[in-house]
Amino acid sequence: MGELSVTSQEGRSEATPSPIVNEAAPVANPKQNTGRRISNLVGLRSSRSPRRPRIWFEILLVAASYWVYSLVRNAVPEQRTEALRNADRIWSAERYLGIAVEQSVNHAVNSVTWLIVSMNYYYATLHFIVTVCVLVWLFHWHPGRYAAARLALFATTGVALLGYYLYPLAPPRLMNGGHFVDTVLVHHTWGSMASGNFKNMSNQYAAMPSMHIGWSLWCGLTVFALASAPWARVLGLLYPAVTLVVIVSTANHFWLDALGGMACLAFGYAVSYAWYGSLPHHLPKRVVPPCGRTRLAGLSARTPVTARRPAADAAGAGRR
Repeated sequence: MGELSVTSQEGRSEATPSPIVNEAAPVANPKQNTGRRISNLVGLRSSRSPRRPRIWFEILLVAASYWVYSLVRNAVPEQRTEALRNADRIWSAERYLGIAVEQSVNHAVNSVTWLIVSMNYYYATLHFIVTVCVLVWLFHWHPGRYAAARLALFATTGVALLGYYLYPLAPPRLMNGGHFVDTVLVHHTWGSMASGNFKNMSNQYAAMPSMHIGWSLWCGLTVFALASAPWARVLGLLYPAVTLVVIVSTANHFWLDALGGMACLAFGYAVSYAWYGSLPHHLPKRVVPPCGRTRLAGLSARTPVTARRPAADAAGAGRR
């Protein structure tokens, strides 16, 4: 038995060399690669995840953004001839569609002094006050949705500036032969940047799209989607509807200007959805801390890198 065993050992062919050239070279660890991929994915998502807003940063951001908006809007060349020509085209298109009733509404409301004066002040003030109030409400009660809603508002305003530049449009009150009543001039009300003593401080031919509609509809939809009180939700829907009546009654906009404001808002929500992957009201109410990302990153960093030897070598070492 002993000789037979020795013979079989001597007659065995020499083992083929291992295909591993350098045992010291690190071998890819599937768990490590998976952890790295997950960490990168989580990092990408977290960069787009809503973060808790900071009050002073938001105040400065909103103030600076409105300043830039006003600066750019008023820096657009006042192309009077083209703006009046476009107003005639809008008016003709509305008459063709059978919706050219702005003049009748303007004269009817102007005949009721207390109503038109109230609308003049509404047009001059609530446009800013309500928008700021909704931003503050979101910041305090819905911080997880604030950034997405703010992005929608900013994108809406940004694309509106492009409209002012590409399509100068005179408001109805400045049309040649339109017979509209400039209600601010007639009733000497304060506050409108479009008439009276302030008209030289604002671009008179930036009527398309209407940001009174774009901003008021943003406010209304936000309140309607997030408010819990039924009366607040009703007010949210009424606000853009009343704003529409006001901009027409004061002869500051056509119906189609309002449609342009709605289109800009749709673009704003599309930008917000593309960045955050959801509409603002579908996001969590509170900001979720990124604890999952930290845990995954730590797990990936602690994954050991080891060189695995072939099973045959390990068995041979055991015999030696």
